[in-house]
This record gives sequence, C-alpha cells and structure tokens, in this order.
Amino acid sequence: MHEAIQLIRTPLLTDRAPYAYAAVASDVRSLVFTAGACPLDERGETVAPGDIAAQAEQVMANLRVALAAAGAELTDVVKTTVYVATRDRQDLTTAWEVVSGHFGGHDVPSTLLGVTVLGYRDQLVEVEAVAALRTRAD
Repeated sequence: MHEAIQLIRTPLLTDRAPYAYAAVASDVRSLVFTAGACPLDERGETVAPGDIAAQAEQVMANLRVALAAAGAELTDVVKTTVYVATRDRQDLTTAWEVVSGHFGGHDVPSTLLGVTVLGYRDQLVEVEAVAALRTRAD
C-alpha cells in the first residue's frame, strides 16, 4: 500500500462497498487530475465496440500511461470516477470488475455510474482519476 495514502473505512458504513469510503493523502507535493481515460487505440479509434470488458481494459491501459506521464501510478490514485454508457446494472458490474482488478488491494474511493452517452463513437467506458504525488525526501 502507498505510504502517503490512507484509505478510510468505518464500521458506521456498510462493508459491502468494494472500495474505501475516503482517502487521506499526506505529505503531498502535487495532485494529478486526469482527463477521462477512453478506450482509444494509438490511432484514436475506439476499440472493441460493444464489449464493455475489453473497453475497460483499454481504458485502464490508457490511464496508466497518462498517470506515468505525470509521474504517477495506480497506487498514487486517491479517487476515481467510472462512467459506463448503459442502463443495465450488470454492465456496471462488468466494467467495475475490470477497473478494480487493475487497482487490486488499492481500493480507492470511487464513483461508478451509468450514463446515456460518452464522447466517442461506440465508447462504453471512461475512467478519470485524481492521484497524489508525495513530497520528495531531500
């Protein structure tokens, strides 16, 4: 677990939620706010039209690249928002399983929601994140 990020759970809220309810980032030198990571390939084409799981995999690969470009990684993330273009709760679960699988034990606070439409043709999944970069020890 990331030393500067404390994931908060409380017995006053249900333990059924598959993520922490809050996160405290300590000793932070800067925050990274990502745009929504989309299921686009290197040519800007939407991958796997109609396949939520495959799109979620591409989204997470793209999120890792964006975070790395800012000097961060998934264990630096303190909050995510996961958007799925659907009216079906099972589609939300499918996307969530992929996204949370990438985070593993770093189960940061997250909002998961179904929306009517996303920005690119055939896009079904998008994930945005906030990451905290630690203060450098000199």
